[in-house]
Amino acid sequence: MVSLHTSPLDQPGTGDAGGMNVYVLELARRLARCGVEVDIFTRATSSALDPVVSAGDGVSVRHVHAGPFEGLTKAELPAQLCVFAREVLRAEAEQPLGHYDVVHSHYWLSGQVGALARDRWGVPLVHSMHTMAKVKNDALAAGDVPEPAARTIGEEQVVAAADLLIANTDLEAKQLINLYDADPGRVEVVHPGVDLTVFQPLDRVRTRAELGLPADAYVLLFAGRIQPLKAPDVLLRAVAVLLARAPQLRSRLVVPIVGGPSGTGLDRPESLHALAAELGLLDVVRFVPPVTQAELARWYAAATAVAVPSYNESFGLVAAEAQATGTPVVAAAVGGLTTVVRDRHSGLLVDGHDPAAWADALACVLDDEVRLRLETGALEQARQFSWEATAERTLAGYERARTMMGEPVR
Repeated sequence: MVSLHTSPLDQPGTGDAGGMNVYVLELARRLARCGVEVDIFTRATSSALDPVVSAGDGVSVRHVHAGPFEGLTKAELPAQLCVFAREVLRAEAEQPLGHYDVVHSHYWLSGQVGALARDRWGVPLVHSMHTMAKVKNDALAAGDVPEPAARTIGEEQVVAAADLLIANTDLEAKQLINLYDADPGRVEVVHPGVDLTVFQPLDRVRTRAELGLPADAYVLLFAGRIQPLKAPDVLLRAVAVLLARAPQLRSRLVVPIVGGPSGTGLDRPESLHALAAELGLLDVVRFVPPVTQAELARWYAAATAVAVPSYNESFGLVAAEAQATGTPVVAAAVGGLTTVVRDRHSGLLVDGHDPAAWADALACVLDDEVRLRLETGALEQARQFSWEATAERTLAGYERARTMMGEPVR
């Protein structure tokens, strides 16, 4: 596997680390349990990192030196592609002939390297986009910066080179075909999963006490990277509308924001705190640094509802994880969230990002009868997604890619 711009060992919720990091690591571990040895190549970001780190039985993370360890933004990484690719090819050259059977690249930067390795090694390239420039640019958040043309061109090249493209949802598959002219016969839909041993219902009263939350609080949680794309500001503005309509809620309302600045959010790391102050919400908002998966599961389980107001999500891992703890999700009706969240069964889908509409949805989920019904539906919905099923279908995709390799693209 190639995950150039972010390591699966990085803490999700800050920097460039997010759902893709979880995806790569969890998929690799499940593939290893199926008897597949997995090497994950990623760019080294510290001289203190060991060249090879075990991430579990059968999974090795290989840190490749390409460019300065610190200070490089994702936009500057294309200049390091040649160096990174050279080191990946060198690592393979030290192995017996035919050591690798498949290259699975994640995100377009990795796909560029994967395409070169595919041609050099004579093995199929399987690629997962995770996010796409054309999709993001079609639904930009206010204040966000469009993805550059170089990324769009790079994505088009990877789509043309890949023997198989793995899409998270049917919608993503359609976007690959319609926006990137992907061959429909080379696109496979494989849903990501959820670790149901980590994300599961917990005793809410006890968990809230451990997290310092009142037992009777209305807890509206945001978890993820703090950047315009993820739209945590939409939640804050909606909460302000909610309190303006129902001031009596203020004494019981808690809004944890779990995560750290990322992407264009790094340009103004204090902007969300400033917005909370401007809206008069500092007494109800709690800013929590990124936490481990186990700790995140506790926050989900303690919440009344989890808000996912993103402008786009290829899947929406936060929504899937939250539902697995039995917590309803209020999500934007965009991208993969329309697959992960079953509207009015496991949560509520909101069209657009108008704070008033979001306040309506949040008020609805605070109703005891509605919330109890959605909690039951959330657990039911979460059972559809498991990493074991993801690994099984991905492995079948690898086999299919091997049989298709060399076939002409339409």
